[in-house]
Amino acid sequence: MSAAEEIHTPRPAHVPADRVVELDMYNPQGIEKGYLEAWTSLQTADLPSMVWTPLNGGHWIATRGELIQDIYCDPDHFSSHVIFIPKAAGEKYAMVPSKMDPPEHRPYREVVDKGLNLRAIREREPAVRAHAIALIEAFADKGHCDFVEEFSGEFPIRVFMMMADLPMEDSPKLRAFAAGMTRPEGNTPTEMADALDRANRSFFDYVSPIIDARMGGDGTDILTLSINSQVNGAPMEREKLLGMVSLLLLAGLDTVTNFLNMTMDYLGRHPDKVRELTENPTEIRRGVEELFRRFPLVAAARMVAHDVERDGVELKQGEMVLLPTALHGLDPRVNADPWEVDFQRKRPAHSTFGNGPHRCAGLHLARLETTVMLEEWLKRIPTFRVVPGTGPTYHSGVVASVDGVRLEW
Repeated sequence: MSAAEEIHTPRPAHVPADRVVELDMYNPQGIEKGYLEAWTSLQTADLPSMVWTPLNGGHWIATRGELIQDIYCDPDHFSSHVIFIPKAAGEKYAMVPSKMDPPEHRPYREVVDKGLNLRAIREREPAVRAHAIALIEAFADKGHCDFVEEFSGEFPIRVFMMMADLPMEDSPKLRAFAAGMTRPEGNTPTEMADALDRANRSFFDYVSPIIDARMGGDGTDILTLSINSQVNGAPMEREKLLGMVSLLLLAGLDTVTNFLNMTMDYLGRHPDKVRELTENPTEIRRGVEELFRRFPLVAAARMVAHDVERDGVELKQGEMVLLPTALHGLDPRVNADPWEVDFQRKRPAHSTFGNGPHRCAGLHLARLETTVMLEEWLKRIPTFRVVPGTGPTYHSGVVASVDGVRLEW
């Protein structure tokens, strides 16, 4: 296959011509105006609920919230064996249990949940709060901050490295590995597959000696708990253990940072919303769920397990379906006035943490980190704004990144 054919996959015969859109998930048109705005253009264009793009190896995209949720909750028809696009890159992804389907994945997911269940996370709250306070108080009297550099790029990383009992000085290289997987470099599926494979192997190389050192240990950190767990009454195979420990690192180092960036950029432009939270601090915990609905940033995928029909089109076994979470929480068919942040919204519907058997294991930690950050920030900085003339820069991928959030007060 030529490089041109790799970049632009010919339309398969079973894909109707009126379902084709030119969309690159790593650089969607209009992203300079906003990551969420770029994705929701698929809805404002009034496209069908299932479209197909020839870019990134050729794949389907679910454009409506109801269908996105349906696919997440249907592992019998939509497999997690490959969850990254392009498929050539996703096939290099070797982390478990996120690439497993039920029932195989269940005992592995139980292991992951040991250190991330609600009770375990609540026990971490004092330490999480202490990290937030220390970071905020370092710049609160200064009257301004680069939020990414001085808070969001530090806070969730410090929390995670504490929970994993890893040295903070290792975090830059681990974040680079994570970016190599969620936003792999390359112009063709083959090049992106090579980049993702290098990042995946870098994680494995990093965690291998950690597994050896903590095997048989009695530590309570999330890595030691996983390393010394059994699956179906037996120790985990080495390759699966490498995949599980690596997944914990990947999941803990990227997503919350960028979600906080989106959230604080929005609040810095909407003083009425800040005032609402400041005047009603008991509403913060409920309001956090609305913020997760409003600022989704994951675009994972599923592989068609066998031929199936959805939205009037036939999906062939082995094809990929992209599930941009932005197109669930911001779908006006699912949430009324979806662009409005409504802290009183009842049961905000979204897939920000995914849905179904692979719903994000780290959701309790993400909720705690966001809640604690807002509580401690608003105690010390009750009014703030985005520095005039500045704005964030967005990068799309499996997990979007947001840079350049500068605040003053």
